[in-house]
Amino acid sequence: MVLRYPLKYESSSRDATGKIEELRREVIPAYFGGVDAEALVTGDTAENLDYYNTTDSYRYIVIAFVLCLSFILLMVVFRSLVVPLKAILMNLLSVFASYGLLVLVFQKGYGTGLFGFEQTDTIDAWIPLFLFAILFGLSMDYHVFLLSRIRERYQLTGDNAESVAFGLRTTGGIITGAALIMVAIFSGFASGGLVMFQQMGFGMAVAVLLDATIIRSVLVPSSMRLLGKWNWYLPRWLSWLPELHVEGEADDDR
Repeated sequence: MVLRYPLKYESSSRDATGKIEELRREVIPAYFGGVDAEALVTGDTAENLDYYNTTDSYRYIVIAFVLCLSFILLMVVFRSLVVPLKAILMNLLSVFASYGLLVLVFQKGYGTGLFGFEQTDTIDAWIPLFLFAILFGLSMDYHVFLLSRIRERYQLTGDNAESVAFGLRTTGGIITGAALIMVAIFSGFASGGLVMFQQMGFGMAVAVLLDATIIRSVLVPSSMRLLGKWNWYLPRWLSWLPELHVEGEADDDR
């Protein structure tokens, strides 16, 4: 037997999903309790609600896995506790900035007319986790590229300030150029007609732009300049860690 329960709300809205939760939590147990039958709720709204619940249940697992794996890999590669901690904090800055701008533009409506976007009540459920995973990977790529140059120079000279300047000078153009290419590509997604792709493209574009300019070119070098030799702090009890090189051994003739 199939019973239809039409909703007057948009299928992905909070009101609609709230009705499905009420149906599953209160109505079905009340009417089908003790009956030898299984009652299932289907439809677009129920599917959206199940997707939201699945995303929520795995969200923290994904975030914890990405952060822990990033920390371990950076600690092994750069043999430092400070470098991975700072890298995670800096990368999270660009991700959170992207989240904030998404809410400001798409939910609050600031700049929607300027960019040609459509204002919505919510951000698509897959957007935050997708942006986190992709942006964290892109940000980490920039970070490793920059830190590799700084560490190589520091190992040769022992001068932290000069090594930071050298790393920024030799990688700044490449990082900026790559970021501009990605911003152009993501802006293409944002210029489409589907709101979910507008949100994805805009979030990616602004995050990469902020990461390559303010975070990677200003905050990271500044913090490394202030921390000095503490950038490469590794406790003795972790000295057993293997020494890996992401780009091979440093050239002593450089």
